[in-house]
Amino acid sequence: MMNYVSFGFYVFLILLTAVYYILPLNFRWLVLLAGSGFFYYFTIYRRMQLVIFAMSIGISYLFGILIQHLRTRQWKPGWKQLILITGIVLSVFPLFGSKCTDFFLGCIVHKQKFPWIIPVGLSFYSLQIIAYLTDIYKGRIDCQRNPFKYALFISFFPHIIQGPIPRYQQLEKQLFCGHRYDSDKFMKGIQLIIWGFFLKYMIANKASVIVDTVFNNHMTYQGLYVAVAGVLYSFQLYTDFLSCVTISQGVSQLFGICLTDNFNHPYFSVSVKEFWRRWHISLSHWLRDYIYIPLGGNRGGRLCKYRNLVLTFVVSGIWHGASWKFLFWGLMHGGYQIAGDLTHDLQEKIYGFLQMPPGSRLRRLFQQLVTFCLITAAWIIFRADSLKTGIKMIRSLFTFRNPWILFDNSIFRLGLNQKECEVLGLSLLLLLFVSILQERGIVLRNWFVRQCLPVRWSIYLCAVCGIWVLGTYGFGFDANDFIYGGF
Repeated sequence: MMNYVSFGFYVFLILLTAVYYILPLNFRWLVLLAGSGFFYYFTIYRRMQLVIFAMSIGISYLFGILIQHLRTRQWKPGWKQLILITGIVLSVFPLFGSKCTDFFLGCIVHKQKFPWIIPVGLSFYSLQIIAYLTDIYKGRIDCQRNPFKYALFISFFPHIIQGPIPRYQQLEKQLFCGHRYDSDKFMKGIQLIIWGFFLKYMIANKASVIVDTVFNNHMTYQGLYVAVAGVLYSFQLYTDFLSCVTISQGVSQLFGICLTDNFNHPYFSVSVKEFWRRWHISLSHWLRDYIYIPLGGNRGGRLCKYRNLVLTFVVSGIWHGASWKFLFWGLMHGGYQIAGDLTHDLQEKIYGFLQMPPGSRLRRLFQQLVTFCLITAAWIIFRADSLKTGIKMIRSLFTFRNPWILFDNSIFRLGLNQKECEVLGLSLLLLLFVSILQERGIVLRNWFVRQCLPVRWSIYLCAVCGIWVLGTYGFGFDANDFIYGGF
């Protein structure tokens, strides 16, 4: 199988990039289509996955043309809606079928789950298809009549595995026009790929060692061990997902194509509501535009708003996995936002009593800390083997007291020795430093591009060597699959 951290992927990428810039502009989108097909074929492990994927593309392509045709006809709105719903259901039936039956069999009747054949990237490209058909129905876009160009939009290999989840209008011109070689974009793409490897091997994979030790032995490690593992899992999940998206953006920029940002430093958020504006942005926007607003959004009063909010996060939870823990995780986030809205006035009184005026650094830091703790508690449920296990782990935070583990080297017996933990800590500090600069509008990539060639490549080589020696390769760990690839 091919993935973004395999040697074979970069051999493929070098060859594809060379062919892309050799051929005339009008044919370059065909190179991307062929490359996407090649990548997908060598990513799957069963031929039937490719068949199902191709059927979803074909069905949604035909329904896109049909919906566009009916948009100008004097049909009753109900019939047009029926055609849209039919197109969505048929196009993404593997997603609906797998999620619904797995949840019913596993959680309701406690039977063995049906052995569905799940295409790679199913959860991501299904949302693309739903957005595409809905946008045609709403008149926001016109359908793509070239079936091969439409296939490229759905299957574009940098985002097919884990997103971001693009809209058709975001990629239409970029994918099909062909791009001339731009050295600045090309070098920024390389920088993004290197940064993605740093996030993956210096933080995510290292943190996973301690996280897996605690979560896989939750009866042994309780109390403060859970807090340490929960915090590290928050950063593991963030950097693992961010690394994949960063590599995807870097690979796309090699071809002159810009994918949207999927994260905006979510752990700087001062509320859970703000967190969802910064975390998995393409999914958050999708849920807002195609679930929350169609349900009524903020219209109809506070109770309707809360109902729509809860239903939206139920969809988010089930999208991540067909089990009670993911459903509960979604409800936690919906509950957080409702509680925050209901207690807004009380919070202002408390901040006034504590002499934390709006805009003060102390207030912002306090809100960020509280938000991070709430998010981490939800991540513990998300990561645990089951909802019951997750609740027990959170309960042990308050019932099992073992503060000495922070001072007697117990942490260094969870899979990473002291030196490895120090490398992880320094890597997290570097991430914090870069994130603070980016929050202030300072982009280090632009500074790198302005440096002379010897300086730039010296930095790149030092970064690659540092990741190779100090990252997970250096300590002999195997490269993990990206976490969100499982969703």
